[in-house]
Amino acid sequence: MQTQVVRISSEERLSTVEDIMTLGGVRHMPVVRGGELVGVVSERDLLRASLSNLNAFGSEQRRAFLHAVEITRVMSEPPIVIGEEDTVEAAARVLGERKIGCLPVVDGDGKLVGLVTETDVLRYFAGLEPEPQP
Repeated sequence: MQTQVVRISSEERLSTVEDIMTLGGVRHMPVVRGGELVGVVSERDLLRASLSNLNAFGSEQRRAFLHAVEITRVMSEPPIVIGEEDTVEAAARVLGERKIGCLPVVDGDGKLVGLVTETDVLRYFAGLEPEPQP
């Protein structure tokens, strides 16, 4: 589980998501509103929004479009989460069954404490060390 998680406010725009994902090498971000987890936005969500609306536009028009769209229009909600006491096997099962790439990890109060990605699970089952966190 990654405990240093990049979060983004639900009031932000897709252009901000794209910047963070590109510059930070982040593929999934929990979306929060007032500190509460309300969704997840992924590279796949960003790509889907871009492709469905911008096939015929250039990069400037694409960027303008992304700046105009709020995250809440493309994020996955409600977020599918897993508890911090759950096992890696349980996380793998949910990721596989739901065909998703990450699971926010929450404590008993529903507070975001980390993020498990499909890569984390694959590394675990392959016997590899967890990737170092920045």
